Amino acid sequence: MAVLFWLCLLLLIGFLSKSQCVVSQLQYQATLSAINKELGVPGWGANSSDYCSWPGLVCSSNNSMVVKLDLSHRELRGNATLISELKGLKWLDLSYNNFHGSIPSAFGNMSELEFLDLSLNKFEGSVPPELGGLRNLRSLNLSNNLLVGEIPDELKGLKKLQEFQISSNRLNGSIPFWVGNLTNLRVFTAYENFLGGRIPDNLGAVSELHLLNLHSNQLEGVIPKSIFALGKLEVLILTQNRLSGDIPEEIGNCTGLSSIRIGNNELLGMIPRAVGNISSLTYFEADDNSLSGEIVAEFAECSNLTLLNLASNGFTGTIPRELGRLLNLQELILSGNSLFGDIPEAILGCKNLNKLDLSNNRINGTIPVDICNMSRLQYLILGQNSIRGEIPRQIGSCGKLLELQMGSNYLTGTVPPEIGHIKNLQIALNLSFNHLHGTLPVELGKLDKLVSLDVSNNQLSGNIPPALKGMLSLIEVNFSNNLFTGPIPTFVPFQKSLNSSFVGNKGLCGEPLSSLCGNSYNPDHESHHKVSYRIILAVIGSGLTVFASVTIVVLLFMVREKQERTAKAAGIEEDVENNHPAIIAGNVFVENLRQAIDLEAVVKATMKDSNKLISGTFSTVYKAVMPSGMILAVKRLKSMDRTIIHHQHKMIRELERLSRLCHDNLERPIGFVIFEDVALLLHQHLPNGTLAQLLHESTKQPDYEPDWPTRLSIAIGVAEGLAFLHHVAIIHLDISSLNVLLDANFRPLVSEIEISKLLDPSKGTASISAVAGSFGYIPPEYAYTMQVTAPGNVYSYGVVLLEILTTRLPVDDAFGEGVDLVKWVHSAPSRGETPEQILDARLSTVSFGWRKEMLAALKVALLCTDNTSAKRPKMKQVVEMLQEIKQN
Repeated sequence: MAVLFWLCLLLLIGFLSKSQCVVSQLQYQATLSAINKELGVPGWGANSSDYCSWPGLVCSSNNSMVVKLDLSHRELRGNATLISELKGLKWLDLSYNNFHGSIPSAFGNMSELEFLDLSLNKFEGSVPPELGGLRNLRSLNLSNNLLVGEIPDELKGLKKLQEFQISSNRLNGSIPFWVGNLTNLRVFTAYENFLGGRIPDNLGAVSELHLLNLHSNQLEGVIPKSIFALGKLEVLILTQNRLSGDIPEEIGNCTGLSSIRIGNNELLGMIPRAVGNISSLTYFEADDNSLSGEIVAEFAECSNLTLLNLASNGFTGTIPRELGRLLNLQELILSGNSLFGDIPEAILGCKNLNKLDLSNNRINGTIPVDICNMSRLQYLILGQNSIRGEIPRQIGSCGKLLELQMGSNYLTGTVPPEIGHIKNLQIALNLSFNHLHGTLPVELGKLDKLVSLDVSNNQLSGNIPPALKGMLSLIEVNFSNNLFTGPIPTFVPFQKSLNSSFVGNKGLCGEPLSSLCGNSYNPDHESHHKVSYRIILAVIGSGLTVFASVTIVVLLFMVREKQERTAKAAGIEEDVENNHPAIIAGNVFVENLRQAIDLEAVVKATMKDSNKLISGTFSTVYKAVMPSGMILAVKRLKSMDRTIIHHQHKMIRELERLSRLCHDNLERPIGFVIFEDVALLLHQHLPNGTLAQLLHESTKQPDYEPDWPTRLSIAIGVAEGLAFLHHVAIIHLDISSLNVLLDANFRPLVSEIEISKLLDPSKGTASISAVAGSFGYIPPEYAYTMQVTAPGNVYSYGVVLLEILTTRLPVDDAFGEGVDLVKWVHSAPSRGETPEQILDARLSTVSFGWRKEMLAALKVALLCTDNTSAKRPKMKQVVEMLQEIKQN
């Protein structure tokens, strides 16, 4: 009888347990359906009976309880509070979405939560103190939102926290002292906020801190010794603060420290010799401080060092010859100090050196004859020193040089013709303010990629060689204050230059100088007719060039349109689901995205017109939803550019390099697919579309009209992205508001960078068979040079900035026949219009402060769109001007 009793009891318990499990599953089903109704999660609800199979969901094996919810990269918006009903949740990832409003305080009720990532959204307001109730939390990421206020003290209860990330918000106050008491803390990032005060002097003292990133705040005081106490630190980034005092000697405790970035502060004293103990050191940046003493030779012990930047400090003494032992060193930047003596021969042992910048010092030796033994050298910047002797002829062996700066020294002798052998020289050749004599070698005409040439303030003589017409990319020239004689060659870049580029040469004549050559001094009819004929021929020639360019473009568009009509008629898009094109090659560069991306699904998405997002000059962009729920933007290169398929390996290498470009305002490829004769480039899909859509298609975003601070931030971001591209010698082929993408926080990302590299004729990967650029953005000089240049990029950016300020299209019939946005703005005074009348009145009338900033930005846009390319600022200067507007 007793056995029967216990058997019945067990059956009853099992029945109740099973019933409870069924009820629990029904509750989960109801909760998840409600979440789906509110957020509209792609792929949810397809199999309503088995929610554990929905994308992004992971259930426990025994009771179907949801333990992990990954809804990142889904473009979600709405109220996420319902998620807090999933009580058993241990992992919640809502990053890379479009959530607005406050972070739900109910998230603090998910007591089992171990991982919470809400980064890259638009959450605003303060950090909810209720999150302090998540006692099991190991990782908290609230970065890249719009959060304000102080870090709440309630979070000090998160004793298990290993990763604490609150970067790129608008937080103020100080870093709480209790952060240093989190004994499990390994990662702490709070960069790009408004945090002030001191770094807690207990930070790192009791925890195994591996990564500390606090750059771009308003932190003061000293770098605490405590962060090096346990010797576990691997990455230290404190740039752009107001830190003072010495670099602690204890830094040498952290032998595993790979990156030290402490530039743009107010640090004093010498670099501790203990830096030589850091065997893992890869990056050391301490530029723009007030450091002094000698550069310590102990850096030579850091065999993995790839970048050493000590620019703009007060270092004295000589350059340590021991640095020549750094075989992995790629950048050595020592500019803006008080270093003297020779450039040590031993430094030539840095075989991998890419950039050597010793400018603005007191170096008084000679240029080593074997300087080109550093065969990978691309930037040799030696200006503003006291370097003596001759330029070695061996300089012609530096075949990879992009920039050669030797101005403001005491160099003597002649300009070696071997410089003409440096075929890749592109950014600048500056030999100004020296004691060079003799004639300019005709071999310089072989530098067909060079943009800027400055040989001013020397004793150079003879004619300016006509062979310099071979410098097809030339934009800026300066031959002033020499002994040149004869006529200035009739070469467009010369004749378009300022008068000041040729003054100070008594024997020089011709345009753009006022002194005419030969018989042209006599004002008779014959010479007048010669000049007139020259002008007429120039006008006719320019007109024919422009007409030919436009005709080619129109024909290309007609051919493309015909191809598309033919493709549709042939039914290429029919039965897409059954079409399985053979993929020749494909890869996803980001390892943690490989499982989420199906390459066949990518290909199929580009075969449906309904998925088309944007059609640009060189590519068409499609939206592709993966089976995992992840959304991609897929760029299909247009047919005219398919010759890159024949350079497949070169293309893949280039894409891999671009995927590693590290800048917040550049869109990087995350993968590619090649099938048949088509190349597809994969990107993460950004929810807010393009800048063009934001400015000109407001009906698509009725809930958001960008205010002036948002527009200014976008303008600065685009400028910073382009400045970085120019710094790494990439010239963009198609800058326009259509090629500026906006992420969930309206952070701009410059796109089409791969096109700029893959279709660069100098790389041999393809030929550009269409006009490089979009109508309304193409600089005026392109009509006669057909060259894409850095100053041309500045002009195109200026058009984008005018769009931001005026909300006008770059080309609009309302401007009048033959008038684009640039001409319309520049001609405002002749129409009797004030600058205020040009600006978007919806913004300029909001406040005096906004109007003042907009007028200042308008001046920058006018500089960028100057008709003379040599007068335009560099992109780096544009960034500085716009940042100054924002700061003031």
